[in-house]
Amino acid sequence: MSFIDTLQDLVGQVPDLFQPVIVAAAGAIPFVEGEGGVVIGIVGGIPPVVAAIAAMAGNFVSVAALVLLSSGARDAVVTRRREKVLARDGVPSGSGLELDVAPAEPTTGSRSAARRAKFQRAYERYGVPGVSLLGPLLLPTQFTATMLAASGIGKARILAWQAIAIIGWTTLTALVASGVMNAVG
Repeated sequence: MSFIDTLQDLVGQVPDLFQPVIVAAAGAIPFVEGEGGVVIGIVGGIPPVVAAIAAMAGNFVSVAALVLLSSGARDAVVTRRREKVLARDGVPSGSGLELDVAPAEPTTGSRSAARRAKFQRAYERYGVPGVSLLGPLLLPTQFTATMLAASGIGKARILAWQAIAIIGWTTLTALVASGVMNAVG
């Protein structure tokens, strides 16, 4: 039995009131996301609109949590790096002579560096809207949103475009899944 089969069985076994919670939980999982969650819900017998809203909510809540956490982590790293440079240079904090110091690039494996470079090229070419809207074709929204936040993009901008992408992709998937279920059934 596959993971998706297990989730579908779980949806069918719980009371109707809690079925959207299962779909929302599925939507929060990277690689399943809103698109997979809505399919699980529709195949599990949940009305398509309810399944779509639940899947979107689960996907967005997980993205929002990751954006807030990674943005906070970036801010902490930048602040610590700035303070370290200022202390090294003997500049007192709060003197107005502070520099805008970006965090040092982490030195990790070449595969990670290649992914980061690919993301950076896509970001430079398409911006936040393009990366958010086209990102789900290549990476989970959670990964895309986290990389945007780690790049220093504003939280509100990331969350707005991620919401648009989640709503769009989940709605499209719900329409296709509903059409397939109506054609088969």
